[in-house]
Order: sequence, then structure tokens, then C-alpha cells
Amino acid sequence: FMKEIVALIPARSGSKGVPNKNIRSLCGIPLIAFSISVAKKSELIDRVIVSTDSEEYAAIARKYGAEVPFIRSAEISEDNSTDVQWIEHAVNWFEKSESFLPKFFVHLRPTTPIREPKVIDDAIRSFIDSDYTALRSCHKMSESSYKTFEIEDNKLKLLCSGDFDIESANLNRQSHPDTFIANGYIDIVRSDMVKNYGLMHGSKVQAFVTEISHEIDEISDIELLEYVIQGKTEYVKSLFDL
Repeated sequence: FMKEIVALIPARSGSKGVPNKNIRSLCGIPLIAFSISVAKKSELIDRVIVSTDSEEYAAIARKYGAEVPFIRSAEISEDNSTDVQWIEHAVNWFEKSESFLPKFFVHLRPTTPIREPKVIDDAIRSFIDSDYTALRSCHKMSESSYKTFEIEDNKLKLLCSGDFDIESANLNRQSHPDTFIANGYIDIVRSDMVKNYGLMHGSKVQAFVTEISHEIDEISDIELLEYVIQGKTEYVKSLFDL
């Protein structure tokens, strides 16, 4: 039986905004461990693999139950490296080392630590028998993008219409369409899309709407999540079998 659904967790070591972000402690637990543990709690994910450029990160990932069968190169672990590069690396590793390519990669970023295994499985079930090219999770923005601006020549310009007449931004929220932001809760990628086209998502991407999901980009985000997690003691206990 070939294991067709593999969680891929990226964990490069060179983050500049928050040094060693992927292994920063969150309530005494390395950040990456949250993504590993939720993947292991999933009923549908067959394997959990961490892609990292760091032996230190690899050791932490293995401690929490992930496979780290390869260390990826620094060339695809830079600030400006793209997601598709390290996923292509994983595709090539599977084909070369296991003569097999899983059909689906469940992409779980360590920087979105709070997830429910049931929601992960709901996303997978909704996608695997569909004809969507990929799945991306998102949540509704508190303000519609139709009320947001760019600045050009020191003047406000509506982002969606490109109009310098910004009166429509003052309309109430219900006057504008809802807009959504990708949140890193879960993405699902088809390996053949990556292998054959060098693309992660394609042009028919399923929207999987979740509750608001907190991501870590700055030190202040860790402080916020520490506060959020303190109110979720049962969640942490269940995730780590404490």
C-alpha cells in the first residue's frame, strides 16, 4: 500500500525577522512541534516529513516524531527562495530514493501553530476526490480589500479599482464584497502539478475557509500567541498527549 498523503513541513534556519523562528519556544515547546503533532494526529496523513537545511532543526523534528530523510541545500533555503523550490526538491527525493511519488502533499507551515486535526482532515476529505488543482486555507478579512489603498505620488489610490476617487472606501462594510487572506492553516498540493508544471497551485484553487488563524512573522506575534495558547491548555495537552 503506497502512502499517498504526506505532510511536508518546511523549516529553514535562516529567518532574519525572528531568528530561529521555526524552533522558537511557544509555551515551552518548539514552534515546529505544533505542526508535526497536528499532522501525526490526523487520521488521513500517512507520513510527516520535515524539509530543513539544519541538522539542529532535524534533530528537534525527529524528537517530536517527524521523518527528516534529507537535508536540503542552502541554495533553496534563502530569504528569496520560493516554496515551489523546496517542494520540487522533495518530489525529486521521493522519485530518486523511493521510486514513488505521493499524490498529495499537505503543506503545513510551522509559523501557523494552532490547528485542529479534525479541520486538517476535513480539508483533505474535501479535496482529494475533487478536480481542483490545489487547496489553500483562508479566513475572511476584518475589512474588505475594497476599502484599502496604495499610495502613488503621495496620493491615496483604491487598491482594487486603481481609482484616485476614494469616496467608495467610506461606504459601510456591507456595501463591499467579502475578501479573504491566505492564512497558512493548511495548503494541499498535487505532486504532479509540481513535477509536470513547476507550479504549486495552478488556476483552479479550492478555497478552504477557516476561523481566524494566527501566524508568526514578528516577535510581537509570538507574544500574542503565548497569550492565546494560555487559554487553550486542553488543546496543548491533547496535541502532545500531556
